[in-house]
Amino acid sequence: MVGKNESDSSGLNPLDLFLKIGLDERTAKNTVANNKVTANLTAVIDEAAVVDGCDRAVGNLLYTVATKFPSNALVHRPVLLKYIISLKIKTPAQLEAAFSFLAATASDDLKIDDFEAACGVGVEVSLEDIERAVNEVFEENKAVIVEQRYRTNVGELFGYVRKNQPWADPKIVKQIIDAKLYALLGERTAADNEKPAKKKKEKSVKAEEKAIVEETPAKPSEEEINPFSIFPSPEENFKVHTEIYFSDRPVLRPCNSKEILEKHLKVTGGKVFTRFPPEPNGYLHIGHAKAMYVDFGLAKERGGCCYLRYDDTNPEAEKKEYIDHIEEIVGWMGWKPFKITYTSDYFQELYELAVELIRRGHAYVDHQTPDEIKEYREKKMNSPWRDRPIEESLKLFDDMKQGLIEEGKATLRMKQDMQSDNFNMYDLIAYRIKLKRDANTLLLPSIVQFTPHPHAGDKWCIYPSYDYAHCIVDSLENITHSLCTLEFETRRASYYWLLDALGLYQPYVWEYSRLNVTNTVMSKRKLNRLVTEKWVDGWDDPRLMTLAGLRRRGVTATSINAFARGIGITRSDSSMIRLDRLEYHIREELNKTAPRAMVVLHPIKVVITNMESSVMDLDAKKWPDAPADDASSYYKVPFSKVVYIEQSDFRIKDSKDYYGLAPGKSVLLRYAFPIKCTEVIFGDDKETILEIRAEYDPSKKTKPKGVLHWVAESSPGVDPLKVEVRLFDKLFVSENPAELEDWLGDLNPHSKEVITDAFAVPELKNAAIGDSFQFERLGYFVVDKDWSPEKLVFNRTVTLRDSYGKGGK
Repeated sequence: MVGKNESDSSGLNPLDLFLKIGLDERTAKNTVANNKVTANLTAVIDEAAVVDGCDRAVGNLLYTVATKFPSNALVHRPVLLKYIISLKIKTPAQLEAAFSFLAATASDDLKIDDFEAACGVGVEVSLEDIERAVNEVFEENKAVIVEQRYRTNVGELFGYVRKNQPWADPKIVKQIIDAKLYALLGERTAADNEKPAKKKKEKSVKAEEKAIVEETPAKPSEEEINPFSIFPSPEENFKVHTEIYFSDRPVLRPCNSKEILEKHLKVTGGKVFTRFPPEPNGYLHIGHAKAMYVDFGLAKERGGCCYLRYDDTNPEAEKKEYIDHIEEIVGWMGWKPFKITYTSDYFQELYELAVELIRRGHAYVDHQTPDEIKEYREKKMNSPWRDRPIEESLKLFDDMKQGLIEEGKATLRMKQDMQSDNFNMYDLIAYRIKLKRDANTLLLPSIVQFTPHPHAGDKWCIYPSYDYAHCIVDSLENITHSLCTLEFETRRASYYWLLDALGLYQPYVWEYSRLNVTNTVMSKRKLNRLVTEKWVDGWDDPRLMTLAGLRRRGVTATSINAFARGIGITRSDSSMIRLDRLEYHIREELNKTAPRAMVVLHPIKVVITNMESSVMDLDAKKWPDAPADDASSYYKVPFSKVVYIEQSDFRIKDSKDYYGLAPGKSVLLRYAFPIKCTEVIFGDDKETILEIRAEYDPSKKTKPKGVLHWVAESSPGVDPLKVEVRLFDKLFVSENPAELEDWLGDLNPHSKEVITDAFAVPELKNAAIGDSFQFERLGYFVVDKDWSPEKLVFNRTVTLRDSYGKGGK
């Protein structure tokens, strides 16, 4: 390590070295005063081979690497430094992106292509692109800018531009913003140069003579106040939504004719209509919580309506269990549907529209196998049956409906555009056959068994695809805002193509970034495998990010919705959201609602030798700021000759930075008295501690620094209340296990720990399923559904320590 007065391998002392890479003198001196940063920066300069100096901008980036590089990815630091020195990474935004990518990669193999894409390497943002982004920001915020003039928060404007153009040169962005401000506002006036108004804080009793002032806080953006402000109003359906290319005309601008729109508005009354459309093929997860917040939240904010619509087009994957769960969990999340509908409610209308689509020459019955369809689509080749006569397709489609064609032998495909640049226009499948047959019988209608559907029964043996049914049902239900995640963006072309082909009302389509949370998987296929192969204990296992699992873990719907709101609703394809961010909102909620109690997870016995065998009742606080005269804010806790503390709160060898109990040392038992360890009783092996003996200070004259939680015998010789405590940790070791080929191999073997012999205060014996508590010094816990009069079971919801804001996103 290079100390303050030592020289590095170049012969320069650290101060001269840091000045040579362009650090200003103050930063260089502050760095030298910190041995750790000095050592890191010296190592970085050496690795980057710039001991002879470098450009100041490069030096500042190297300083950031020395102070913020993720410690779990040090093996990749030399690679990053090469990109900085070669100016392939040259802005703070790129460097931040590199840190995030490398932190997620850790010591795994670095995929250079992915790394460069994540950091914007080689991306050149033109002056025109920057000007366009700035103009959009000014247009959106023009009223506020004109009102605030040169007191406008330029940093916010800069932030908006950066969201759209993250790799733009910040200096150029600033120059264009300044020029745009001048063009809009003209010269500064005397009023513009006045300092912003300040307001005084209320004076405290101790500082009556001191006037404390603070600047008026910056006005929050409209999006921060109302995240739904990004969505257009229904009347904007008059306008063009987007441009989409088709095979039968150069450009189609999806919009509604006056007649169609008037019919639509007659039904909706001009209100916002949205829908939350889950597939009933599994339990809902936290990604669905964001979707609910967007769909139900927009309708609520605009005084409109939101359907709960089951997208039930695949009878083989759907269950009544999932349907019941979805309705129940939507209610738990605080949302009330305008109506509950099913795509299967519209099967007859969907079938009739499919017939109409064939009649109009926009669909055909195809006999290609799935592999053949895949091959032809890859080669942009038309199916051999694409141009079959309309009457022939109508007859075959009716045969499909009657069960006269075997499953897999025919599909109905939309005649779209096999030469499009969008693969979602390659003649998507509209209908498939689903049959149950006896292999030993002849193909006769009298013995055909239709695949049963959990809602529609066994009336149908042909089922519509998502690409066919989704947009039509949106239209039939007069949805004004069809909202979905970004992976569906490429399907927008097909969405509008089909509605245009049938002459139906077209909703406004808007995609937003999906929610990805670290250390979990949210693919229903993967979740289903975890459950069915018993890697976890069911869909409501507290380690899963299913909403049922989160609820069982003690997470409130309020905190989940606060989390969804905090993330915001944007079209930028955001990176993984760290689990810490969700935990922050959980703590914020439980800190207000969960009363305190004391539980000892790993008890060690302490015998107080100078106390009689009597038991005294002491007052303990349910709430930290409880007023002394509010009896409901306290609970009684027995204090007796035998108490139990955590094993980790006792050491044989004391140290200065340790505040627990040790031989000859005193600690304070919370809400009780100071105790001093006088003797330690060992077992026959001379290592196992059987009990600790101590004396207590009934007058409380001693004032030890350490404060411990504890549980005592409520009567002599009787153990305290025994409880089972389940400690849950991240289900996966890696931040993004879904990207791993062997994702099951990344399961955290320590994600669940069951403690069967914890001791608790008597107050908890009356706890009911779903009750939450803060176990002092341990975390937040909830009573599990496995509770019984014989066994009180608690799940840890979250620890007390909050790491959000300390490197978390």
